[in-house]
Amino acid sequence: MSYKESTLNFLKQCNRVLHISKKPDRLEYQNVAKITGLGIIVIGVIGFIISMVAQLLGYLGG
Repeated sequence: MSYKESTLNFLKQCNRVLHISKKPDRLEYQNVAKITGLGIIVIGVIGFIISMVAQLLGYLGG
């Protein structure tokens, strides 16, 4: 397959994806935002706990 054929094939696939995709409605957008925010909070809490444990181990060991 030549470079031109592969590029045209890729563009056809992109066009097909754009035709079947849709804009999310308000409820779907809110759900995605809530889940994303919750994930960020969970990762922050885990990082905070790891940091506190590392500091505690540093005080006990040093």
